[in-house]
Amino acid sequence: MDPLTGHLAIFASVAGMTRWGILATGNIAAQFAEDLRLVPGAELVAVGSRTAESAERFARRHGAARAYGTWAELAADPEVEVVYVATPHAAHHEAALTCLRAGRAVLVEKPFTLDLPTSVELVDTARAAGVFLMEAMWMRTNPLIRRVCALLADGAIGRVTGVQADFGVGGPFPPEHRMRARALGGGALLDLGVYPVSFAHLMLGVPEHVRSWAKLTPEGVDENTGIVFGYESGAVATLSCGMVGVTPVVASVVGEAGRVDLPSPFFRPGSAVLQRTGAEPETISAELVGNGYQDEAAEVQRCLAEGLTESPLVPHSATLEVMTLLDGIRAQIGVSYT
Repeated sequence: MDPLTGHLAIFASVAGMTRWGILATGNIAAQFAEDLRLVPGAELVAVGSRTAESAERFARRHGAARAYGTWAELAADPEVEVVYVATPHAAHHEAALTCLRAGRAVLVEKPFTLDLPTSVELVDTARAAGVFLMEAMWMRTNPLIRRVCALLADGAIGRVTGVQADFGVGGPFPPEHRMRARALGGGALLDLGVYPVSFAHLMLGVPEHVRSWAKLTPEGVDENTGIVFGYESGAVATLSCGMVGVTPVVASVVGEAGRVDLPSPFFRPGSAVLQRTGAEPETISAELVGNGYQDEAAEVQRCLAEGLTESPLVPHSATLEVMTLLDGIRAQIGVSYT
């Protein structure tokens, strides 16, 4: 492990504080900063942006002591233990690499990067340096989702035979919007489809067969996409994402002895309904607090305190397997970001 990273991990464990930096100053960065206040032992100490003005405004609003006008300056701050990368996803690779090379632990907003090769580079860099790295797939750290996974593992609905999940938002998006910008990783798949794909992966693992179709925009990104995963077990996952209309944003897991339904938004549900065959439905409720980012932040802090370089809840293998699936889907539907 990098000496500085190791020292900071020990400091966090002993002193009970984890010192965070946030890279970027957009809406998701602001929501994360708000939720850090809900995490015991979390302290926002610095923010970095492409401009000093933006960083300073964010720092004043969220109580960070220092503001930097470059990513490198944030990464070089010796008091920053872990950096949350909240840029648009086309910049995730460069931003995370900057922080990893400076010896900082990194939480990277989803999707991890634009493609598998750049994702592999981040993982390899982190592993070589002994530095913690995690994708901010908050669904995997959500307490209710974890409860559902535990129920399935205990056989609550028998062998899983199917998964359904969707995520569609309304449009139309103008041609200049980032959702239609190919160079920025635009389209529905990376912004929205990463959720249904990750959900299916969490429930069933890596499929043996993948079939996809999409309607593309004039710019060449997907605006309405359907995906089917097939598994050797006989299970099937039917998934969709789009930016041409609001879909239910729900999910279901079907088994030979029942079903679990997750209401909207399925990746951060307020409840789940367990329907065992021949029994009355059981509702499992969860209290929704904050914006929902506190669970992933707490998981990062737990891992750092234990000296881990990856999270067992969001392991590198899962991130790379999902990115492999996303790359394969893009190849089938004819979307390229170059």
